Amino acid sequence: MAGSLNKVLLIGRLGADPEIKEMVNGKSVARLSLATSQSWKDKNTGEKKEKTEWHRIVVFNEGLVNVVKQYLKKGAQIYVEGQISTRKWKDEKSGQDKYSTEVVIQGYNSSLTMLGGGNSSSLSNQDSTQSIENTSQASQNDLDDEIPF
Repeated sequence: MAGSLNKVLLIGRLGADPEIKEMVNGKSVARLSLATSQSWKDKNTGEKKEKTEWHRIVVFNEGLVNVVKQYLKKGAQIYVEGQISTRKWKDEKSGQDKYSTEVVIQGYNSSLTMLGGGNSSSLSNQDSTQSIENTSQASQNDLDDEIPF
């Protein structure tokens, strides 16, 4: 369809250590649980409110998977650019169709950037190459939320 765009940009913190698995074709895939939070002050009570959204991030690029495995841990702040994808699968126990919506980091114009700390770097998958660039430091916020999935 001409004139459409599937692009997701997120900055958040990992709610758990990355999960690395080997696919049937022998390549590795990384799965990340990313939390993004929004806070505001309630106009009526003056009370501070916060809402956290959880995002499933899937990294297929082999070079980025190795970097994720080596450097990312629970609590790390990252910036991701990817595409949103919904996949259908069958629950083995109930036999019912289930759906998972994920942000996929694969192919041209996808990237993962580690934020915070003095040695920040940007890792992208443009033309199947990795590049490392300096990025600005970001503030550290504690993440105490439970992962809902």
